[in-house]
Amino acid sequence: MVYAIVRAGAKQEKVEVGDVFEIDKCATPVGDTLTLPVVLTVDGETVTSTGLEKASVTVEVLGATKGPKIVIQKYKNKTGYKKRQGHRQKYTQVKVTDISL
Repeated sequence: MVYAIVRAGAKQEKVEVGDVFEIDKCATPVGDTLTLPVVLTVDGETVTSTGLEKASVTVEVLGATKGPKIVIQKYKNKTGYKKRQGHRQKYTQVKVTDISL
């Protein structure tokens, strides 16, 4: 069983070949591939964390998605101040096609 920890924007994800996960929005068209940098690899009992300059994880872009709706409310007592705001983070859904060491 081979898996890797990759850096995807400001987050790190544990991925295996065939996994589908979300990264921060990127402008890559659907069907194209991206290469993500590797932080750590695990191949059975062998854990590698140094010398990973050549290692990479290739992912295929599946499409754009959105995260959950977040409601932001501000309220100040006795002044009549109320503010309501919403936010939905945009993500790109990708599928891992190859882990090269």
